Amino acid sequence: MIKGISFLHPAGSSAVYDRLAAFFGALGFAEGKGWKEETSRGASFLAPLGNLEFVDGQFPSVADVLVEVTALDAVHQAAESWLRRLDGEVGAARLSAISETHWKSRIFTVEPELGFAFSFWAWTDPERGKPVAVEGDLSAEGMKFAIVVARWNAVITERLLEGALDALLRSGAKRTDIQVVRVPGAWEIPAAARTLATLGKVDAIIPLGCLLRGETAHYEAIYNEVSRGIGQSQQETGIPHSFGVLTCESLEQALNRAGIKAGNKGFEAAVAAIEMVSLRRKLMESGTA
Repeated sequence: MIKGISFLHPAGSSAVYDRLAAFFGALGFAEGKGWKEETSRGASFLAPLGNLEFVDGQFPSVADVLVEVTALDAVHQAAESWLRRLDGEVGAARLSAISETHWKSRIFTVEPELGFAFSFWAWTDPERGKPVAVEGDLSAEGMKFAIVVARWNAVITERLLEGALDALLRSGAKRTDIQVVRVPGAWEIPAAARTLATLGKVDAIIPLGCLLRGETAHYEAIYNEVSRGIGQSQQETGIPHSFGVLTCESLEQALNRAGIKAGNKGFEAAVAAIEMVSLRRKLMESGTA
């Protein structure tokens, strides 16, 4: 139910309001919508993360508002430049030096306007405080895959299939856990992919096909429906679908993307499928999905 936290502080005058708004803008804060009415106006500044903290014990000697940053020295320099540009002299009372804290961080306090103090800080450990990214692994052990490959333009799609199988087997998938389903052309890929996803017997689907532009609009019509169908199947079933359908201007371009010069897109599609299965499992285990 909670959406966000806002701290409201009256500026006291239009001049102070404008000065504070300019200060935070100069430091690179993202501006919010704010508001403007007949009797008041507000400038809001956004941060990726907001915290409401209560302290029991030794309280750090900081301002009421703490702003965590990733490049503390750059922020300190920006604050000093802003103050020097507007006020000339920058005293220690207005801008403190960067100092170490007992909680393994560095911090400084700046007062852009009398009565408005803000502390900026960053962890001394570069890995501390960074958002932990959830990423998929590239091990296919214990995973089951279905490869839906079009027979049309077989000189290309067979190369894509070889690349996909190579990626899966190299990553630990068993041959018995890889099902290859052949369809007439790219147009039929979404229907087969949707059926396989609905059955729920595979962890991911790897569609492989090749569309070459001709002299009519046939190419665009098919590509739009194929991409839409694959995407819709993935979204509605929850089973990861990679995308290994080439859309090329010429046979030469397609050959280059099927292992000649620009890598093998079938291999890349299989790798993406492995990673998405791993990621989906992690999200499900952590309860964030």
